[in-house]
Amino acid sequence: MTLAVTYSRAGDPADTLEVSDVDPPPPPGRGDIQVQVSAFPIHPGDLFTISAAPPGSGETSRAGLEASGTVRDVGAAVTGIVAGTRVTFFPPPGSWAQVVNIPADLAVTVPDELSDEVAAQLVCNPVTALLLHRAARQHFSIGFDGLIVNNAAASSVGRLVTAYAQDHHIASVNVVRSAERARQLSRETPEVPVVSTDTSGWPEKVREAAHGRPITAIVDPVGGQIASDLFALLAPEGTLITYGQLSGESVSLDPAVLMSGSGQRGLTIGRWLSATSPEQRASDAATAVDLVLAHQHLLEPAAVYPLKELTTAVQRVSAPAKVGTVVIRI
Repeated sequence: MTLAVTYSRAGDPADTLEVSDVDPPPPPGRGDIQVQVSAFPIHPGDLFTISAAPPGSGETSRAGLEASGTVRDVGAAVTGIVAGTRVTFFPPPGSWAQVVNIPADLAVTVPDELSDEVAAQLVCNPVTALLLHRAARQHFSIGFDGLIVNNAAASSVGRLVTAYAQDHHIASVNVVRSAERARQLSRETPEVPVVSTDTSGWPEKVREAAHGRPITAIVDPVGGQIASDLFALLAPEGTLITYGQLSGESVSLDPAVLMSGSGQRGLTIGRWLSATSPEQRASDAATAVDLVLAHQHLLEPAAVYPLKELTTAVQRVSAPAKVGTVVIRI
């Protein structure tokens, strides 16, 4: 037997997720590899998905979409990967397990410089940051006088968005939900203005922080009233780029802003997986690796727990002062 994270009912993931004995996977089939998992991240989106889409009555599902580890075996027709190679992968279902079989074309080779805990975060969040910038740069002004507003900027994706913007000389303003997070980001990137939404009149403070630059792209994983307030700040032809709905609330779009040519678009890494070519995905993964190598500190875990402390780890994901991603070490 081997161990995997499973759940069989709806509810709070801290209550429903458990570590279970499961049958080990068979030898990898054609085009697959078998990986001994060493670490996996727990993202808020993982827990939202688990709570929102419980398994059917009487069924048990295996959790997780992202992990890192070492290749144990390779199936037929696999090239470029051999036993002993360190890899990270996203999004094979059931990735939170000691041993998994995954398609070889979803594996990304891990550089020696990266720890297992950082490697476990190497695909989903860095590629999401890359996709957000690609979407933002569809406006001609980004990289010139246009500016990106980065909501939830203290999150792992948010911090990577800031780093990518700085690397490419793109102006940005960070938005966070508390004064403490604002202070943390100001220490980390003092040259990037940061505004907390827990202060009165914060939308105007965002506008002031732009110093007259047009706000032509806003990236937002929260939704709800905050996203609506941000949308009202857009310059003509600007775009609110939504990549999550952590608030669980809808966004109201100001008709006056809409009539200026501004709008909203959605972005998910799932669409990237389904709508881009293998060559494009490989190129984007390589860019994500370069981004992480240049900014490893941004993926330092908020906390690392052993598998037996899964419940504590899940509870830590929503801790108010958490900065970074919670990682489980197997």
